Amino acid sequence: MAEILFQGHGSLRLTTAGGTVIYIDPYVGDGYDALADLVLVSHEHHDHNRVELVTLKEGGKILRAGDFLQDGVYREVVEKDVKIKGTEAYNKNHPRNACVGFLVQADGKTIYFAGDTSRTEAMETELAKLPIDYAFLPTDGVYNMDPKEASVCAGLIGAAHTIPIHMAPGKLFDQAAAEQFEAEGRIILKPGETIRW
Repeated sequence: MAEILFQGHGSLRLTTAGGTVIYIDPYVGDGYDALADLVLVSHEHHDHNRVELVTLKEGGKILRAGDFLQDGVYREVVEKDVKIKGTEAYNKNHPRNACVGFLVQADGKTIYFAGDTSRTEAMETELAKLPIDYAFLPTDGVYNMDPKEASVCAGLIGAAHTIPIHMAPGKLFDQAAAEQFEAEGRIILKPGETIRW
């Protein structure tokens, strides 16, 4: 069984059915006890790159935005049983050339981890064409899009399920902000809760 653990804010841990462990934007919350095959850092802001929280397995890697975005081209990486492709992430607080989102394929599912972003061109083109099972979108309205814009983006992307994260600066979770986000197939995860398949 595969699992995504929401650790709080924008931090997540993906564990595949085969035991591959991937941390995405480590910063806060619990659940850093599993040794990591990969750590994905969408950009270098302090609330996305506390890689010291994670202990790597032998041969484990930390991959940053620059590993997925080179000369304007979004790259794909295959590690063990997971395929990861960088995708657009940007807004006035996050330069296009220094930030990425992640499209992850694992155990028959396609998962979109948006990173810090607002509406992007890729949401209307590349992402809208993909059969995305789970999309994780920021909704804080300070450094990224607010719940209203994120709801529009969810409609563009058309994932089977969309989960609001990164809801308020300095908070693991904000129920009121999460409920303002609207999407077909919306899932509200609290820190420590998981999605399994």
